[in-house]
Amino acid sequence: MARMHARRRGQSGSVRPKRSEAPEWSNTDSVEIVKIIVELRKTGMSSAEMGLILRDKHGVPSVKLATGKRIEEILAENGLASDIPDDIRNLITKALGMRKHLSENKKDVHNKRQLQLTEAKVRRLGKYYVKNGKMPAGWAYKPETAEFLLSR
Repeated sequence: MARMHARRRGQSGSVRPKRSEAPEWSNTDSVEIVKIIVELRKTGMSSAEMGLILRDKHGVPSVKLATGKRIEEILAENGLASDIPDDIRNLITKALGMRKHLSENKKDVHNKRQLQLTEAKVRRLGKYYVKNGKMPAGWAYKPETAEFLLSR
């Protein structure tokens, strides 16, 4: 598959093995896994960081195989889901860093172009999440209010 903003193909990555049930060596106590996820969210971790900690420290290769639900679904059930999905949050953080860099280095044309591409990704993802109901209708990315969005 080709890259989004380039005309070349990317390198292939690793693929998780196909499984329909959790392996017998894994931790499959779903109540304990949900408790750990809730505790980790209260410390301010993202769902990706939670998945890594569950894999590395608690022996849970896949939360979905162990509990039947994804991490985001578990957080939503416990009222801890964030109002902005993690992928948009990460892209907005990246764009804010680029804007800060550009305010100090006004002639950096490569960074200016990368900022345009990153903000285009944010807008495209925003349209997708608004269409699917994960974000409020009428949501639009504005660079002026982006820092306020992340502080909530």
